[in-house]
Amino acid sequence: MYFVFKGDDLAVVFAIVFGFLWGAAIFNMDRYIVSSINKSASTNKQLLQATPRILLAIMIGMVISRPIELKIFDKEIKERLKVSYLNGQRAKIDTLNKAFEKKYQVEFGRLNQQKATRDSLEKGIKADRQKLNFEIFGNKTTETSGVMGYGPYAKRKEAEIAQRTAELDTLKANINKSEGFVDKRKEFDGLFAEKLYTKKQLDSLSDIAGFADRNWALGQLKFNVDGTRDNNTAIAVTFIGLLFIFFECLPVFVKLMSARGPYDYAIADGDEVSIYHSKKDKDFHFEVADNIHGTRVDSESSKKKEILKGKAYRDLEKYDWDGE
Repeated sequence: MYFVFKGDDLAVVFAIVFGFLWGAAIFNMDRYIVSSINKSASTNKQLLQATPRILLAIMIGMVISRPIELKIFDKEIKERLKVSYLNGQRAKIDTLNKAFEKKYQVEFGRLNQQKATRDSLEKGIKADRQKLNFEIFGNKTTETSGVMGYGPYAKRKEAEIAQRTAELDTLKANINKSEGFVDKRKEFDGLFAEKLYTKKQLDSLSDIAGFADRNWALGQLKFNVDGTRDNNTAIAVTFIGLLFIFFECLPVFVKLMSARGPYDYAIADGDEVSIYHSKKDKDFHFEVADNIHGTRVDSESSKKKEILKGKAYRDLEKYDWDGE
């Protein structure tokens, strides 16, 4: 209960109040179900009577064990949540970047083409500079004369390098302009605002994570980061839940396995006495109803007879004897 109300100023008070109400409800329900098992009945009937309590015990065990498991594996849950939040943020950023690239596909195509041309020019200029150095220092190759000095070939090569360098500078300026446009559009679309979480942010997010996230992370602890099953953690989580389920089922199992005791005989005798009293009360009410019915019939019959006699006397008085 404290875990449910955690974060509220009155979390402890709420936990105590609702915990007391929950415990009282479960206690009375458990006592009624266990005590109502008829030990004089057959084994199958006793199991049938205990089935609702066993099902209730399983549900209660699962409900109680979950917060305990969340507390026991709190450190591991926070680490798994951090990985999840970081992966989620990374996936979000990747999705935004892909959507942005698709939206400005033409601009990105032109920019990539310019960058490819720039790389090709830089590579060509580097090769030409090497050839120029070979020509000046007299290194003989298939494209140099091998004569040391600053000759016509070196001057022509230097002019070509200067021209291509100017083209490269112009291209770089265009690339910077295109990148500036893309950066402005990214800022306008909010891509720069989306960044990977820092360690401090991840710690804060894992601390305020709700029950759903923590419960999901607990389920994920059964698997390693690479997707393989972590049997050790899975067994630990499972046995904690089974422990509470068995603890809740224990009163029913003890009741089913134990022989009839004085309490069971007292309950059976009390039931027989109650049934006998009920039958006698039933017979009493039947007999009273019969007597009342007979009296009502006699009374009503006498009443009807007197009415008929009265009508007959009046008819005789009104009869015209002389006219007959």
